[in-house]
Amino acid sequence: MSGEALLREKLRKIEALFAGAGTVGEKLAAEAALERVRAKLAEITKSDPLIETQFSLGDQWSRKLFLALCRRYGLQPYRLHRQRYTTVMLKAPSKFISEILWPEFQELDSALRHYLNDVTTRIIREEVHKDTGEAAEMTAPKGLPKS
Repeated sequence: MSGEALLREKLRKIEALFAGAGTVGEKLAAEAALERVRAKLAEITKSDPLIETQFSLGDQWSRKLFLALCRRYGLQPYRLHRQRYTTVMLKAPSKFISEILWPEFQELDSALRHYLNDVTTRIIREEVHKDTGEAAEMTAPKGLPKS
């Protein structure tokens, strides 16, 4: 199984975990899991008021993932005028954010980052230079300002 296929399978398993499913099946099982999360969101919304929450996402990959995850659950992320590109605003129940959305995002984001790091390192090692380690740390010569 390719690295991308493994990532896709891992993402499906993470989604199933947060949806409360015991197993991961084909498309019907994935849709059922998604519907369970949407139903849970609707249930939480009845007792937990919507709050506006600001998220600061450090890079474009995390931001794209977070936006897609919100939209998957029928939520509408947005930015206020003049907010940074990495800022995402969301109106959703606090309980849904803290118990489902944010933990699921963190798991998915971690899996995606790990995959992107592995692919990037492999391509650099194969196409640019085999040493992909960090730069050596040196002490600054005397007389130079420290930054």
